[in-house]
Amino acid sequence: MQQKSKKRDLDGWLIIDKVAGITSTSVVNKCKWLFKAKKAGHAGTLDPDATGLLAVAFGEATKTIPYIMDGIKTYKFVATLGTATSTDDAEGDVINTSTLRPSDDDIRAALPNFCGYIQQTPPKFSAVKIDGERAYTIARRGDDIELASRELYVERLEFVERLSETEVELSLTCGKGGYVRSIARDLGEHLGCLAHVKWLRRMDTGPFDIDQCTTIAHLESLETMSERETMLLSTEAALEPIMRIDISDQDATDIQFGKSILVTQAPDDPETPVWVSHNGKAQAIGHVSDGTFQPKRVILQRDA
Repeated sequence: MQQKSKKRDLDGWLIIDKVAGITSTSVVNKCKWLFKAKKAGHAGTLDPDATGLLAVAFGEATKTIPYIMDGIKTYKFVATLGTATSTDDAEGDVINTSTLRPSDDDIRAALPNFCGYIQQTPPKFSAVKIDGERAYTIARRGDDIELASRELYVERLEFVERLSETEVELSLTCGKGGYVRSIARDLGEHLGCLAHVKWLRRMDTGPFDIDQCTTIAHLESLETMSERETMLLSTEAALEPIMRIDISDQDATDIQFGKSILVTQAPDDPETPVWVSHNGKAQAIGHVSDGTFQPKRVILQRDA
């Protein structure tokens, strides 16, 4: 009987350019298999038909996922004007149409209405949970569904190019929890022409951008594990936007046991997360209160 491959401890980030037609979970599972990793997760779902940046964390790097999820993300997308669908994208059934076609100037003038802190209702076909059940499961069953609106921070929504009478390319930069499909749907309703997303592509998330990406196909083409590992970024790469505090040998030892330590640096807001570093390696993420760093997530340091 063939012996099962042994899973291994592996820490770091792998930045994937996801292709259309595969779920984010499937990408993570494929990466785990390619690297024989014990533990992996991703920092923000992309719809199966969406493409672009999907950040995959291995091992101890999974502890930094929430700080990537909280970061700013940028998407490019094409909105199809004149048609509303059941899923707010091209996969859904057409539920309404309009012959109105707004001008480029009309579209540009409408975009500021979707910037700043706005209220957004997620698509009915989304992963939002209602009483423990995914909204898309309820919607596919044909049951009526009402989703509550939620606040979303939109840094920018910009006109990129008018591709045709019915298609316009836009760029969205937003915070956590944004649905591009909802932006397209609500913009279409605001303009009176209806709209849905034809395609979307994530360009960056937190400190990671599309230029750092590799693909599953490229990883599969590499013959050795060492070649694949050259694609990995460090656990610390996810923490670049967060304040860093360097600590001593003894403090690093104390942190590994979950102890609080005294520090001489602190952000203005005690609720702002910081990370402590020893010899360039992340030891923990936490908060500073009254000169004391209190670890929230300890990053285990494995033997090389």
